[in-house]
Amino acid sequence: MRSSPLLPFLALLLNAFIWGVSWWPFRQLQHAGLHPLWATSLLFAVALAGLLALRPGAWKGLRQPGLWWLLLATGITNVCFNWAVAIGDVVRVVLLFYLMPGWAVLLAWGLLGERPTRAALLRLALAVAGVLVVLWPATGVATTALSVADLLAVLGGLGFALTNVLLKRLHAVPGTERMAAMFSGGVLVAGLAAALGTHFGVVSALPPLWEHGGALLVVAGLGVAFFLGNMGLQYGASRLPTSTTSIVMLTEVVFASVSSIALGAATLSLRTLVGAGLILLASILAARSE
Repeated sequence: MRSSPLLPFLALLLNAFIWGVSWWPFRQLQHAGLHPLWATSLLFAVALAGLLALRPGAWKGLRQPGLWWLLLATGITNVCFNWAVAIGDVVRVVLLFYLMPGWAVLLAWGLLGERPTRAALLRLALAVAGVLVVLWPATGVATTALSVADLLAVLGGLGFALTNVLLKRLHAVPGTERMAAMFSGGVLVAGLAAALGTHFGVVSALPPLWEHGGALLVVAGLGVAFFLGNMGLQYGASRLPTSTTSIVMLTEVVFASVSSIALGAATLSLRTLVGAGLILLASILAARSE
C-alpha cells in the first residue's frame, strides 16, 4: 500500500513555519541587547551540538573542500536573512530573499553548466520585475537607495541560491555531513561577522550571557527549532517530488507575512502585493518546471 505523503508534507510545513516566524524571537533578542549575529552563532552552536550528539562522526565530512563552500554559503545566508528580518520590514525582506530562484538560474549556469532555457530566463525576468515593483519608492523617484535590510535580504537570497546549487552538486555526500557543514556555517560565519562588526562599531558587543538567562533560553529554543526544521526539510524533501517541496516551502512567505502584519512589523501596500505576485509566480513556475 502506498504511504500517505501527509507526514513529509507536514515536516516541510514545520520548516517553513519556523523560518517564517523566526523574525519575532530575533527581534526580542535584539531588544534584550543580543544582536542577531551573535544570536545566530549561538543558536547554530546549539543545533550543531545536538547533531554531533546524535551523529558524532558527522564532523568528519568537513575534510572535503566542497563542504567548506557549503559552510560559507549557508553562513552568509543565515547572517543576511536573520539580520535583515530583525531590522527591516519583514514582508519586504522575505520577498526580496525569494529572488533566490532567479539567482539559482545564473549560478547553476556558471557552476553546474546548466544553460538556462527560455522559460528559465522568463522566470528570471518575472522575479526581477517583482523585485523592482517592491523596491520602487512610493514617491516614484527611482533613485532612492536601498536600505541595509533590503541589501541583506538580496544577499541572503543569493547565498540561499548558492546553497541549493551546492547541495545539488554534493548530492552524494551523506546528509548528516551536509547538515554539519550547514550548522557550522551558522556558527563560524555569523560569529566572525559579529566579531568584526563589534570591532568596527557596527554590531553591539556580546553581553554577559549569565546576566541574560531569559535570552539564553530563547537562543536554546531557537537552536532546537532550527535543528528540527532542518530535519523536517531533510525528511520531507527526500520523500516528495522536488516541485512539491519548492511550492510548500513558499508557505514561509505566508507565515512571515501574516505574523509580521498581525504584530505590526510590516505593512502591505498594493505595490508590495503586485511585486509579491510576480516573485511567487516565478518561484511556482520554477518548481513546476522540475
